[in-house]
Amino acid sequence: MKKYLLTTVLLVCAAIACKEEKKAETAVPQKELSLLEKIAFANGYENWKNVSELKFTFNVDRDTSHFERTWSWKPKTNDVTMVSATDTVSYNRKQMDSIAEKANSNFINDKYWLLAPINILWDENNITQEHSTETEAPISKKPMQKLTVVYGNEGGYTPGDAYDFYFGNDYIVQEWVFRKANQAEPSMVTSWEDYVEKGGLKISQTHKMPEGNFKLYFTDIEVKTN
Repeated sequence: MKKYLLTTVLLVCAAIACKEEKKAETAVPQKELSLLEKIAFANGYENWKNVSELKFTFNVDRDTSHFERTWSWKPKTNDVTMVSATDTVSYNRKQMDSIAEKANSNFINDKYWLLAPINILWDENNITQEHSTETEAPISKKPMQKLTVVYGNEGGYTPGDAYDFYFGNDYIVQEWVFRKANQAEPSMVTSWEDYVEKGGLKISQTHKMPEGNFKLYFTDIEVKTN
């Protein structure tokens, strides 16, 4: 009787093991994330689908001057409102007149500063990219990974421009270089710091030049989710 029970147990275990082996063989292998995806997901891209409204104020302090403008963006409908010291403009990005086009060029700039690590994934089809696994970051001089993205020469508000993103193994951007028209010399070098999480998105609130006379930063960041 004991021998019969032992044989039965062994047969059952063998059957389970066989099923698990077949299940493993038929399982769909998970796709390896691209570098753009790794950077975007490190900044909460998986939560973007839940964002119903994004509000933020774009600020620039240069020497003794201060500039700011505030944005409200509903990405699901593409409704945008800009409030500055002199104007309030509301428009839909699918239907723009000349006034909206001018406001939208500013929106593209300010949104890019806010969401560049995610924006480069959205722009994937309009950029070329080059990755270095270790190079010296321009401000801190620390060894970091570097991703260079160059925008196509056709379309967009800044065709042909290049950006060098510097980041660690966590794929969080710490510094970047903007190079107008993909020129060799930097047009602007700033830090990416003061990160905060809003609605599942990880956002750098502060960007400073090493010279100390320029600070671009975000205030009043709100992320509404469904």
